[in-house]
Amino acid sequence: MVGAKLGALGQHVSPEGTTAPCPPDFGAPPWPLLLILSPSLCPPLPQSICSSGTDFQEPITFRIILTSSFYNRARTQNQGSAWLGQLQTHGWDSKTGAFIFLRPWSRGNFSKERLIELEKLFHSYSIRFLQVFQDHVSQWQLEYPFQVQLEGGCELHLGEASVGFARVAYQGSDLMNFQNTSWWPSPKGGRRAQQVCTVFNQHHVVNVRTQAEINDICPHFLLGLLDAGKTDLQRQVRPEAWLSTGPSQSQGPGHLLFVCHVSGFYPKPVWVMWMRGDQEQQGTRRGDVLPNSDGTWYLQTSLNVEAREAASLSCRVRHSSLEGQDIVLYWGEKGLHRPVGLVFLAVVVPLVLLAGLAFWLWKRW
Repeated sequence: MVGAKLGALGQHVSPEGTTAPCPPDFGAPPWPLLLILSPSLCPPLPQSICSSGTDFQEPITFRIILTSSFYNRARTQNQGSAWLGQLQTHGWDSKTGAFIFLRPWSRGNFSKERLIELEKLFHSYSIRFLQVFQDHVSQWQLEYPFQVQLEGGCELHLGEASVGFARVAYQGSDLMNFQNTSWWPSPKGGRRAQQVCTVFNQHHVVNVRTQAEINDICPHFLLGLLDAGKTDLQRQVRPEAWLSTGPSQSQGPGHLLFVCHVSGFYPKPVWVMWMRGDQEQQGTRRGDVLPNSDGTWYLQTSLNVEAREAASLSCRVRHSSLEGQDIVLYWGEKGLHRPVGLVFLAVVVPLVLLAGLAFWLWKRW
């Protein structure tokens, strides 16, 4: 399954300043993108969703990602996943075509029968999508091995109508984008993008249906996910933080690398900064926010300073679960701060063991 977002697919291409959609010419169209049937208008994003301290910041996005890998003429592979913001909600078994529900609420408010129908349709679509590119390898000058990535979904904005999107990338670079019932070639895609969108624009009825699906149906499914998963999505887990230090590899002798570790927090948004008094230290380097195995998050921030200036340093942590009460860790005389649990293990447990050993020796004596 795809385990990361497709960063190269992050921008829409506006029809202004580009060529018109390619006219129909050859080939067969793929199946509709989001195969969810029963269109209706979707209400704007409720304010309660954005103000509830969830793992999401406006806009909230639901997207399906299909990655088709072409190793040679005889060997190809499809991988699929679905994401609510940065949280993966669905996997996909490309052999059976079955969805893999990664969360108890991943079915949203859809019935079992409807989901089975979607599995069959998406499986058919994925095969057709792969076949379209395989059939045009020579004409589009595609070189093995290569990947084609499709991303489709919708965004919900506070107090506004939802926005649907669909885009295709070749080797991580934008190839074409879907707007106004047509596929538009990316300016970076060159002649290949023109040729590919020609195939996808051959059947106007399919594109009209796709437009309805990403603009009307996807938002309903997204709202269903938010409602079904609200208990999980709105949970708050307080972080724990500790400090560590080591020799600076970049500044040389006389400098130390101070690290502030923050772990176990949920939702993901967090603010961590090295401070000197009330002044933020601009040299603070923030690492990536990484997932823990229990679904919470971990982050570390570092700062290179001269050892003699360490005494006035502190690390400040802000998170929604703290309800405005920041965690502030000061660099003390010992130069090391650990969570209370680690202090207990490192200090209290050895004392208990020593006491037990002394009692045993006294009894034997």
